[in-house]
Amino acid sequence: MSAPAAATWWPHSLTTRRLLLRPVERADVPVHRRMWTDAEVRRHLGGPVDAEVVRARERLCVGARGLLSVVRRADGRVVGSVLLEPDARNGRTEVSYQLLPEHWGHAYAREAVSAVAEWAQAAVPGRDLVAVTQEAHTRSRRLLEDLGAVAVEEFVEFGSPQVLYRLSAAAV
Repeated sequence: MSAPAAATWWPHSLTTRRLLLRPVERADVPVHRRMWTDAEVRRHLGGPVDAEVVRARERLCVGARGLLSVVRRADGRVVGSVLLEPDARNGRTEVSYQLLPEHWGHAYAREAVSAVAEWAQAAVPGRDLVAVTQEAHTRSRRLLEDLGAVAVEEFVEFGSPQVLYRLSAAAV
């Protein structure tokens, strides 16, 4: 994986063996719209996003700081997204991710989250990096645990039990 100098907070792009993680481009918007509105993608994320919110996101997502399209290097196809939000959870940086269902099971999420976590922890050493997932979302929990994340808090948010994981620099 290549990463920019640690002095900059947000990377322009990250490259892994199979993926390019880069800022959202105008041509990516339909894929992001689909992720925001797809019932299967949103099953553990509070359900499909309201149409008015989708329209606002469409206007704001291109080049948005912290939001990366996950692009398959082999064919340039956008398969998902990763979001890195500094100070999202009481001063902790949160990483979140979603992929289109037809790209599940290929370890793209693992590769993308690992790359972003590694970059973030190198860029801002000592800063807590966390991820939150619904307690019922076993695939996401397994992914985080496979990356060495540790469950540190349980709570209810958006009407569902959630688990907050801390990712340590040594683990990713």
